[in-house]
Amino acid sequence: MEDNRVWEFESSLWTADADHYRESIDPAVVMVVPQPPYALTGEQAVEAVIATPRWTKVDLTERRVSRPQEGLIAVGYHVRAERDGVEPYEAWCTSTYRWLSHDNWKVVQHQQTPVVSG
Repeated sequence: MEDNRVWEFESSLWTADADHYRESIDPAVVMVVPQPPYALTGEQAVEAVIATPRWTKVDLTERRVSRPQEGLIAVGYHVRAERDGVEPYEAWCTSTYRWLSHDNWKVVQHQQTPVVSG
């Protein structure tokens, strides 16, 4: 997957609907988010994120992409996410994807460290 597609895919995980999210997450995913229960795996991670309202605007900056071996992509970035009625959310994040088949990549790891203001 080329870099521009990597960032389109990552952005879509913040904004797309539940069906897209479910299709994009590997059953073996490990996810760390800033709310209890914090460390999630598999279907628990998928359900937790689906239950969270989607963001309407995201800006991914400080982008880094690594390809440590064929079929594995790791990314790191800063996100600023917005939706009506809540303060913008900022975090440093990582995600790791594994390749299953042509144009079929799944998230196997995601982590968020919120930016603490002040």
